[in-house]
Amino acid sequence: MCTVILLRRPGHAWPLILGANRDERLDRPWDPPAAHWPGHPGLVGGLDRMGGGTWMAARRGVIAAVLNRPGSLGPAPGKRSRGELPLLALEESSAEAAAAAITALDGGAWRPFNMVVADAGSAFFLRGLGEGRPEAAPLGAGISMVTAHEPNDRSSPRIARHLPRFRAAAPPDPGRGDWAGWEALLADDGFGDEGLGGALNVPPVGGFGTVCSSLLAVDAGGALGWHFSAGRPAPGRFAPVESENRA
Repeated sequence: MCTVILLRRPGHAWPLILGANRDERLDRPWDPPAAHWPGHPGLVGGLDRMGGGTWMAARRGVIAAVLNRPGSLGPAPGKRSRGELPLLALEESSAEAAAAAITALDGGAWRPFNMVVADAGSAFFLRGLGEGRPEAAPLGAGISMVTAHEPNDRSSPRIARHLPRFRAAAPPDPGRGDWAGWEALLADDGFGDEGLGGALNVPPVGGFGTVCSSLLAVDAGGALGWHFSAGRPAPGRFAPVESENRA
């Protein structure tokens, strides 16, 4: 169960801030964000070597991330890799167009999924239920958190524990290179009364856990800044990702 945290601030110099932890099987091979797809010029994302797609990518100031829904971890016979979905979304030049493109697909071609697509002007949550057309809903101003559940769903122990913390924390200041507050929140491996399901930075258990982490920002002109932790996040472990149109 991955996590995406989104801060939208319409009218701000940095209207979009995004943090994400990727949870996956520890033996599933992957490569850090880079321009892995020659057929998609300008697209930068992490490469899932097994499926050839990505869990998160960005292009022309648009960010797309895909997550599992409950009970849908891993591939399934006859289903396409969900890692294709961000690549398909980022064929479009805006988050709004990307959301429209995904909702026009046959959701039955993939196992159930959640997605987030966002740019400087708008953001959308998309759900695919393994049948019919995927559905899209706008994500409003402020902080939203998406896991395998619906956005900000407090029945998710992870959201119940960590959403209030992000809402109470000072946001990153990408212009000054200050990401410290969100770095610490993404690195938090406590889970308190919520049990292991409340962990945001999941320790290795049964061959599964948090394998990497991202902090991204898009400025009002659409330029992107991406800091990446290759491995479980910890303060000071994040390093800049090279990309076109970089902030």
